[in-house]
Amino acid sequence: MKEFIISEAKTENAVLVGLVTPDQNERQVKEYLSELMFLCETAGAKAQRLFIQKLDFPNKTTFVGKGKLQEIKEYVIDHDIGLVIFDDELSARQIRNLEKELEVKILDRTNLILDIFAKRAQTAHAKTQVELAQYQYMLPRLTRLWTHLERQRGGVMRGGVGMRGPGESQLEIDRRIILDKISKLKKDLVEIDKQMSSQRKNRGKMVRVALVGYTNVGKSTLMNLLCKTDVFAEDKLFATLDTTVRKMIIENLPFLISDTVGFIRKLPTELIESFKSTLDEVREADLLLHIVDISHPSFEEQIEVVKRTLAEIDESPKPVILIFNKIDKFSFVPKEEDDLTPRTQENISLDELKATWMNQLPDKCIFISAKDKTNIDELKSMMYQRVKEIHVTRFPYNDFLFQNDGFSA
Repeated sequence: MKEFIISEAKTENAVLVGLVTPDQNERQVKEYLSELMFLCETAGAKAQRLFIQKLDFPNKTTFVGKGKLQEIKEYVIDHDIGLVIFDDELSARQIRNLEKELEVKILDRTNLILDIFAKRAQTAHAKTQVELAQYQYMLPRLTRLWTHLERQRGGVMRGGVGMRGPGESQLEIDRRIILDKISKLKKDLVEIDKQMSSQRKNRGKMVRVALVGYTNVGKSTLMNLLCKTDVFAEDKLFATLDTTVRKMIIENLPFLISDTVGFIRKLPTELIESFKSTLDEVREADLLLHIVDISHPSFEEQIEVVKRTLAEIDESPKPVILIFNKIDKFSFVPKEEDDLTPRTQENISLDELKATWMNQLPDKCIFISAKDKTNIDELKSMMYQRVKEIHVTRFPYNDFLFQNDGFSA
């Protein structure tokens, strides 16, 4: 299996492009592009400008209209831009036409996310999954891809955003070779999955708890706090790719807790399919801790994204504790009575948020700050009660011990 080629090249200048359509309004598009900008920075590029156009549907040949394309072209030429990233997936035809017109590297959201995953993958398992997803993405785009590589790099695979991946100088690669590689990677994953499945079986019947949530909501930070571990945590998207499992004990009650890859809007189908084995920890979990960044303006939409992704991974319902993290980002100054400022997601107080639909979840949610360690003891107590309920169902004899030997939160 080839190693991914990652170079620490100088920061690339990029522009981002999104469409307002009947399916997504301007507010949503700006939010998506803000997230795309964060993805861009995580990949090692810097977004210099956002371009937004309102269309009923994307242009079949160039994604945007002729006038907007000319506007982008002029900006690219005048500001030394080497990368244009589109917020939606592009077809091979669109990529080919955009490259011909703009004469710069063209990426879509899917390609960018795959690039970040290639950069973040550390273990053989993650690398194999990412490489499989990349080949699956490349398959329908082969003609465009290799012509582009030959022109842009003189037949040599170098680094840069969107160029971390399988391939080097194999310009003669064809569909059959790609299919063979996909087949081999799938076999490799089966073998790795067997090993990981054996490891999970060796853990016995201990209760399993999995941390899930949108990317960059603080899962790894909370994992480190709860388990006193050193799981990699960073203020970037997809800081964690490989599942980390630790043993945790609260009041003499042992259980397993795992940190998993974060979810995101428009997560590429190839990645969901490739990473299903990594997410076995989610499927086999007895309890899910759904971490939410309550300070994010679109946290409710992020909750729905996570719910939909979880439904794709595992249809069986599981008990969930909603953990609203990052309350340290809220101001606790009470609103004055004569303050007539309209309440929006950007200026609402934490108390006002708690009084909304969250007020109906008193025993299913908790508000914390992993950064400031606020309400962490309360969270542990809630976890203890939930894990204990599952534990005594699985091991009825232990119920007697809990009642008679002083096991309490």
